[in-house]
Amino acid sequence: MVLVTEENLPRREHVLILLTGATGGLGTLVAERLAGQGDVVLGTRAPERVRVPLPVRPLDFDVPDTLAGAFAGVDVLLLVSAGYGEDDTVIARHGAAVDAAERAGVRHIVYTSLTGDGDHLPYALPHRWTERRLREGSADWTILRNGLYAELLGQLAAPAPDGRLTAPLGRGRLAAVARADLADAAAAVVLAPAAHAGRTYELVGEEALGGEDLARAHGPGVVYESEPLALARERLTASGAAPFQVPMVLGTCSAVAAGFLDRTGGDLRALLGRAPRSAMDVITGLSG
Repeated sequence: MVLVTEENLPRREHVLILLTGATGGLGTLVAERLAGQGDVVLGTRAPERVRVPLPVRPLDFDVPDTLAGAFAGVDVLLLVSAGYGEDDTVIARHGAAVDAAERAGVRHIVYTSLTGDGDHLPYALPHRWTERRLREGSADWTILRNGLYAELLGQLAAPAPDGRLTAPLGRGRLAAVARADLADAAAAVVLAPAAHAGRTYELVGEEALGGEDLARAHGPGVVYESEPLALARERLTASGAAPFQVPMVLGTCSAVAAGFLDRTGGDLRALLGRAPRSAMDVITGLSG
């Protein structure tokens, strides 16, 4: 795909919506939904990886000098969480982004946060810090408290070739949500931000799934075995995961096992105007 940039498109009077994280899994899906929906630009530090034919602005939260130009003329900012890192790194990124957006006169910031039931998770703090920063700031805001992806649950509890599905989830369940549904919800909000100003939405799935559910869905030869956290830690550490990733993954599994992430419902159906996708269908489709 040929990269489309503002330099090789006709000059626009102004940019209405800017989406950050445009090359990530969620950001790419949102960009696809916003294409053709008005003035939209994509902010990313890797323009060569953009897959959606929309104008691109270079943007890197770790290089604050890139933010003023990226946010110039923007009315609505969809701030996709830059949550890959230690807490202080993520807080610095989000703080720099919100500061720059306010200086640039962005009128409304929509932020992809973490479900309220995720307060027990090791990576919750930067999300709650960012929510507080937005509420105390000068721009209108909307907070999308996204549940954990069905795709993530499918990765945490994928069957091995021998038919064993091993994960440290105990008998807990997760109200997993399809990433595509979260993208649909985000697109709906940024296209009509005034209707959602000052709102915090809980966007979790409508079915809670555990290891035994997934084993049954994968077929009669698949058996779920709950793995102790200590063994999971050894396995994950040996895989070459970054040091901060180990507690993130294990903390997620531990919260699921303890029953803190199984609450279903929330605001997703109302935002979508339809029933959410089946998390089970998403997970089984990963191996199809």
